[in-house]
Amino acid sequence: MKKIPVVLLPGLLEDADGFAYPVEALADVADFVVADLTRSNTIADLARDALSQAPAGEFALAGHSMGGYVALEILRRAPARVSKLALLNTHARPDTPEATENRRRLVALAGKDFEAVVTTLMGRVLSPKHLADPTITATVEQMAQGVGREAFARQQAAIIGRMDSRPYLGNIRCPTLVLAAREDAIMPVELLEEMAQAIPGAKLVVIEDSGHTSLLEQPEAVTDALYEWLTGEPRGIPNVVAGTRRPPPT
Repeated sequence: MKKIPVVLLPGLLEDADGFAYPVEALADVADFVVADLTRSNTIADLARDALSQAPAGEFALAGHSMGGYVALEILRRAPARVSKLALLNTHARPDTPEATENRRRLVALAGKDFEAVVTTLMGRVLSPKHLADPTITATVEQMAQGVGREAFARQQAAIIGRMDSRPYLGNIRCPTLVLAAREDAIMPVELLEEMAQAIPGAKLVVIEDSGHTSLLEQPEAVTDALYEWLTGEPRGIPNVVAGTRRPPPT
């Protein structure tokens, strides 16, 4: 069986460790590249960075959180390159004024006490149950420290300046997975439902018992969803409620 090339796009203060479970579990069906999204301060430039790291030809594309914003920009720039799309714990709306204010406050705090920023964000990205899991919190901490405060500021600037992607969702023609988490306080299920409904043929999957960092909180369930997205065959998806698939327009 020929392996599927897949480009993975991490979220804010995330790196390859966030995708470690599916990368290992799906190594027999996919060749993964985890893009470095720490170098630029606009979504457009991050998309350019990711494309420069992508394999030649077509590839499947999966983005988590901020990585989803970058994935949608890649679809606008190079739709013919993307064979499949997975949008994980993300949405298509622009930043709200309140969110922008909070981001700028955190960037200012990071210049004085980056550890406090990491602690604050950890309390938001993990469900209460998984916030008490030392293995998961250690991974979140390690990723954040690896990305660092300077890249954090660049990423936040990119997120603040992102465009409204909703008008472009109807143009997406590749098979698309939209994955939400029931306890995600940052990207509520309703926002991902909105996105899935706007993408022709998109499939919505909701992961139970997970907050925003579903790849760490429920790695097996997310990996099952990614396997079916990549292969078209079920792998067994415990703890998941699947949405309905709308037919693409004729």
